[in-house]
Amino acid sequence: MSKPKVAFICVHNSCRSQIAEALGKHLAADVFESYSAGTELKDRINPDAVRLMKQLYGIDMEKTQRPKLIGELPPIDVLVTMGCDVECPFLPAKRREDWGLEDPTGSPDKEFIRVIKTIETKIQKLHTTLAG
Repeated sequence: MSKPKVAFICVHNSCRSQIAEALGKHLAADVFESYSAGTELKDRINPDAVRLMKQLYGIDMEKTQRPKLIGELPPIDVLVTMGCDVECPFLPAKRREDWGLEDPTGSPDKEFIRVIKTIETKIQKLHTTLAG
């Protein structure tokens, strides 16, 4: 049986959704496949997110990820929006969650790390839920 495909969606696909994709691959690849995408593209992943993910987890998101549009996603089973309210795109999925996360872009490292740790906790919870 194939693993469920989880898509982490945010408008720009440059920060929170990229962190969620990276942590999903790092912490939950045994249970689900992780993807991220957005409705508008930034030219790169947020440099603070890249730096802190390297520092905290040894993950270099720039080597394995890039900003993508939702049209590049495979058919997904679980849609997770990051908290972009009315701008969040609609995609067909069997399960939906909105994580309601503040965008830490432009914030001090302490705030970034708080959001990263919140995403880590939510990834672990999703891992447990989907593992059955």
